Amino acid sequence: MACVIAVDAGTTGVRALAVDSSGDVVDLAYCRFTQRFPRPAWVEHDPLEIWNAVVDTLKAVTLRQQAAGNAIATIGVTNQRETVVAWDRKSGLPLHRAIVWQDRRTAERCDQLRDEGYLPLVRERTGLILDAYFSATKMEWLLHQGGLTPNPDLVLGTVDSWVVWNLTGGVDGGVLATEPSNAARTLLLDIHALTWSEDLCALFGVPTTALPELRPSCGRFGVVGGDLGGNGSPLAGVPVSGVAGDQQAALFGQACFDPGMAKATYGTGTFVLLNVGDVCPSPVEGLLTTVAWDLGKHHGSCEVAYVLEGAVFSTGSAIQWLCDGLGMMVDPDETEPLALQVPDTDGVYIVPAFTGMGSPWWDPYARGTIIGLTRGTGKAQLARAVVEAMAYQVRDVVDAMRGSGAVIATLRVDGGASAMSLLLQLQADQIRVPVMRPTTTETTALGVATMAGLAEGVWGSLEDLAALWTADVEYQPKASTVAADLAHAGWQRAVERSLGWAAAP
Repeated sequence: MACVIAVDAGTTGVRALAVDSSGDVVDLAYCRFTQRFPRPAWVEHDPLEIWNAVVDTLKAVTLRQQAAGNAIATIGVTNQRETVVAWDRKSGLPLHRAIVWQDRRTAERCDQLRDEGYLPLVRERTGLILDAYFSATKMEWLLHQGGLTPNPDLVLGTVDSWVVWNLTGGVDGGVLATEPSNAARTLLLDIHALTWSEDLCALFGVPTTALPELRPSCGRFGVVGGDLGGNGSPLAGVPVSGVAGDQQAALFGQACFDPGMAKATYGTGTFVLLNVGDVCPSPVEGLLTTVAWDLGKHHGSCEVAYVLEGAVFSTGSAIQWLCDGLGMMVDPDETEPLALQVPDTDGVYIVPAFTGMGSPWWDPYARGTIIGLTRGTGKAQLARAVVEAMAYQVRDVVDAMRGSGAVIATLRVDGGASAMSLLLQLQADQIRVPVMRPTTTETTALGVATMAGLAEGVWGSLEDLAALWTADVEYQPKASTVAADLAHAGWQRAVERSLGWAAAP
């Protein structure tokens, strides 16, 4: 039996998963890496630690599959987006710690560019906004405050390009490439032409020679080389044939191939993506327009797909804060049982704006807020308030999508927190449509695995992939519209109090 391996280089760790021809995850290995916070609102990773985690997890899964007699057909790579890695292509060594998507060090620079009138250009050309979330100002910071100097060996890329380059040989002929779903998050890609924008590269001072080559998301990037592809290695010559940013990979894994289909992934943050088809739409207030994927010749009816996206920065990280920051729990899995000890929060709202607020507010100066505390407030109310905040933030995004005229009939969900029935019922109550969790919740890995498998003929078409998706459970709205709206109105009042906090005199 042949299987496809997905490498998922996420925000807190790396996973390697083996997916069989039925779309089932049959093996998994995971390795955490260190989160570094050198200053308030700064977040960094060690690129070598990320790569070592890729090697360890990939080897573990590959050896187990080899022992089981299963061949590896191809490898797909998915990754945390917007995070910037700088390295020297001659030595193969990083030149700085990776600056993570959550990092806010360039917020003031974004304010300056907005004041100088560059937002309309950025919005039209990239579908994004001027925010420290994206890659270009991180690259600019590295080239100025970070001490890097442009030279022929400098590479500035996202995590996918770092992993693919190392996976295909690194200094020994590694392929330096990326694809539109990741490139579209840099503020440097013209999402209409799907090329690097010379105007924007000049604006941010990023030399185009330092950027990876652009290729379709679905197609052969290269084959495993270097130490991983050495003599006797079961990975020698295995093609790397699919690459996508984690949220677009999850959309693909949820089989949201048609316009109007939407998914929400509850991870460190929560990301809601709505497929809007092969025509790039006009910007929508509060939302991002970005590229879902470019399937190249493996497209069927739609080669390039675009999405509207709402990015919520802190959801799963808020649960981790309850554990690590407040010591309320030992394990995040304790959140739902604790929250279910009370029927409601008794008027408590938690706005988890630890690194600002994303969609639809886009306020880098918002900060976390707890509103409505009384002497009777306990751990259960706080845990429930964090779960409710996840549902409210997704509703904010869905409301913005509907404001653009989009019709969302159902919402497919995944990610770690989607295991909580409480969350999914609250979500259905807030957005007033069915919320569906699939049988396979590893949709990010499944998405890039099936994308790579599509390129190599493991699956023949998008219709074949759509047939792999099955619902495990569906949650219908139960609460009255009046009750849901009243609760959401309280949330909005709490958000108003969090906005602009760090910028206040």
